[in-house]
Amino acid sequence: MAQEIERKFLVLNESFKAAAAKSTRITQGYLSSLPERTVRVRIKGAAGFITIKGIGSASGASRYEWEKEIPIHEVEELLKICEPGVIDKTRYEIKIGVHTFEVDEFYGENQGLIVAEVELGSEGEEYLKPSWLGIEVTGDVKYYNSMLMKNPYCKW
Repeated sequence: MAQEIERKFLVLNESFKAAAAKSTRITQGYLSSLPERTVRVRIKGAAGFITIKGIGSASGASRYEWEKEIPIHEVEELLKICEPGVIDKTRYEIKIGVHTFEVDEFYGENQGLIVAEVELGSEGEEYLKPSWLGIEVTGDVKYYNSMLMKNPYCKW
């Protein structure tokens, strides 16, 4: 089983963009948004993916994740049968020390929300915190993409 360990934070401002090595537009939908087995399809730049995530740990920092690249035309077909609410965002990759932060700037009904994630080798692993990093929201389900499609940021 593949285990994903990550911490999630709100972002204070857009100063992170100057340090971004890469940015990619992402469109994604959910075939299942159940916490026990979230199934997502995604177009990330010029590639398509299907991802299955399991229920998170008590802290919300780790959970099972399986992902496979699939043709974009298959993602486009699967998006037609996804649950209502598509996530549209740009992902920025910013290297800070030995870690890469992925910062998602959301559009549409989630416009104004910017969230950063950092993947770690263990829940207690140390990492450098950039000045634009705000409060930690790891484990707060309202910031999960699968929840943002049901209860978008504009409705909070």
